[in-house]
Amino acid sequence: MAVNNEVEEISSNSFNEKIKKGIVIVDFFAEWCMPCVMMAPIIEEMQQKFPNFKFFKANIDENSELASRFNVLSVPTLIIFKNGRESDRIVGSLPSNILEEKLRRFV
Repeated sequence: MAVNNEVEEISSNSFNEKIKKGIVIVDFFAEWCMPCVMMAPIIEEMQQKFPNFKFFKANIDENSELASRFNVLSVPTLIIFKNGRESDRIVGSLPSNILEEKLRRFV
């Protein structure tokens, strides 16, 4: 099942390097999760609307240590990092207008 084809997938190996500068949104997802599948096009849309932000996805089944490290207990979970530190977290799926509103606070 294709989830977030436009969004780069990251693993534990590259994670720290990818999140250390700027505003970075990481979508913690699972391929078996229907709300994650529903969020995928919304996250792709946000990637277009917020070109100064970096968007990544992390499969919790393939990166369970990342999910544990960030205490991701349900999917989808979006974690917003600012210069490597967690600034906000969104758990569950949201309509695009609500997600956009939440992301605008970081512009």
